[in-house]
Amino acid sequence: MKRQPGSLFVTVEGGEGAGKSTLLAGLRNSLGALGISILCTREPGGTELAEKIRKLLLSPESNPSPRAELLLFLAARAEHVEKLVLPALTEGKVVLCDRFHDSSIAYQGVARGLGATKVEELCDFASSSLWPDLTLYLDLDPEEGMKRASSRAELDRMERERAGFRQLVRRGFLAIQERQPHRFHALDARLPPDQLLEQALAMLRPLLPPLPSKGTT
Repeated sequence: MKRQPGSLFVTVEGGEGAGKSTLLAGLRNSLGALGISILCTREPGGTELAEKIRKLLLSPESNPSPRAELLLFLAARAEHVEKLVLPALTEGKVVLCDRFHDSSIAYQGVARGLGATKVEELCDFASSSLWPDLTLYLDLDPEEGMKRASSRAELDRMERERAGFRQLVRRGFLAIQERQPHRFHALDARLPPDQLLEQALAMLRPLLPPLPSKGTT
């Protein structure tokens, strides 16, 4: 599948409690109000099979080895990209995705110790070399993030990881920013949601496709 001119692939990354869902909802509403065709999705997930893998991966009862964990995430991604993300991009849509390759690199490559370069190569294979046009990373001290996340009724398996693991994840994300500053942009997740949304939209606007003409349907 070839991407349609004007399509845009945007991912939102961050540790537990950073506010990804709130930012994604704001982006979806703001872009939708402009008449832009949007697909909002998540990883792992998006398709029936990928959602089943998500349930398995995030269940507190699961305990996969690091390699098995990575390969399950990538299996869900391969399905998600082929059946949902790429078709949307071929239709010229703006795709907003909660997590993508950078989570695999930070969580499995760095925090699990599998190697950032190796995981990056496997991500490239699983996605048919699809990478985001723009990644917005919500940076927050992991302990502050867990204070926010602890208000939830139940934490999933990844949210229950030790504090040292979460610190390694943050280190992995910040290392990506250093290597790929043209694509990967860190935002201060301590800011109020409306300010974060404005900063994100400011980064998005130069990349957006032409807006629909008035009177078109």
